[in-house]
Amino acid sequence: MTNLLKNKKISETPFRKEVLSIFTKYNNAIPLSIVEKELREYNRITLYRTIKIFLEKGIIHEIIITGEKSNYAICQEECVTNLHYHQHIHFKCNRCGIVSCVEIGKFPAIILPKYKIEQLEIQATGLCKKCNA
Repeated sequence: MTNLLKNKKISETPFRKEVLSIFTKYNNAIPLSIVEKELREYNRITLYRTIKIFLEKGIIHEIIITGEKSNYAICQEECVTNLHYHQHIHFKCNRCGIVSCVEIGKFPAIILPKYKIEQLEIQATGLCKKCNA
């Protein structure tokens, strides 16, 4: 965890390490309310600045499902400042409400004549593996 902050050239503060540890303990995306609930004491502005830095440096990515609050998930190591490399679908379970990053073998190719796609996100809703069992 400490190496992640160093590798992304972010100064290590106890608060940043604490916020990062919250994200790393979840296997799915989480809303900011969970981070707020798990922090012992925090300043709201400091939290928002930390989230912004983590987003900008490619430590976390934001998932916005239509009509829902933002969720955040840990990025892969390939993500860098303002450029995320994700080959997954953002999936929200209609039963348990969990938002997950589901890895897929190959992202579909979409060609738009005279357009250059630089980032593509796919969102899906339904029943997750656990709820569908």
